[in-house]
Amino acid sequence: GLWGVVNNAGILGFPADGELLPMSTYRHCMEVNFFGAVEVSKTFLPLLRKSQGRLVNMSSMAGGIPLPRYAAYGASKAALSMFSGVMRQELSKWGIKVTAIHPSGFRTGIQGTAEQWDEQEKELMENLPADTRQAYGEEYLLGLRNYLLHLPSHCAPDLSPVLGAVLHALLARTPQGLYTPGKGAYVPLCIFCCFPLWFYDFF
Repeated sequence: GLWGVVNNAGILGFPADGELLPMSTYRHCMEVNFFGAVEVSKTFLPLLRKSQGRLVNMSSMAGGIPLPRYAAYGASKAALSMFSGVMRQELSKWGIKVTAIHPSGFRTGIQGTAEQWDEQEKELMENLPADTRQAYGEEYLLGLRNYLLHLPSHCAPDLSPVLGAVLHALLARTPQGLYTPGKGAYVPLCIFCCFPLWFYDFF
C-alpha cells in the first residue's frame, strides 16, 4: 500500500513587484505549485484512504503571510495552504491526516540558474509598458537582479528542520496541521495573525 504523499515540487519565478510580473509567471507558478499538487493528491487519495495515511504539502512562509516581491509565488502557495486546510477537514472522516509545511528561507536551489533568471528578466522587461517602466525607474528595475543574486545568502543551508517536519508529519501518531520550520518562521505569522494589518505592513 501507500502510506504518504509529499508534494514538494515548486518554482519561485523571478521575484519582482506584482505589477511588474508578466501573466505567464503567475500562470506558471499556479500550474506547478498549486495545480500540480492538487492533481498528484487526487491521483493517490484512493490509496491513502485504504491505508489511512498522510498527505503532506510543502507550502511556504510566503503562502501564509504577504511578502513583497512574491505576489505570484505567494498566491500559488497560499492556494496550496488553503487546499491543505480544506482537505484536512474533509479527509479526516477516513483517518487521513493532512499537513501543510510553511518553511522560512532555505537554500534548496529553487532560486534557479543564471540562465533562467536571464530568460525571466528579459520577458519581464520586454512586457513592461513605458509608463510603468518610468514610474519604477531603471535603477529600481536593475536592482531586482541584485536582490535575486543575494537571495541565497539570506537562506539557511541546513535543511534538517524542514526534513524533520516532513518526517514528523509522516510518522507521528498525531501530526500537526501546520509546521513552520526555520529560524523565526513563526514570528511574522504570529504578528500577521495577532496584530492590526497596518502594524504587520510596517513590520
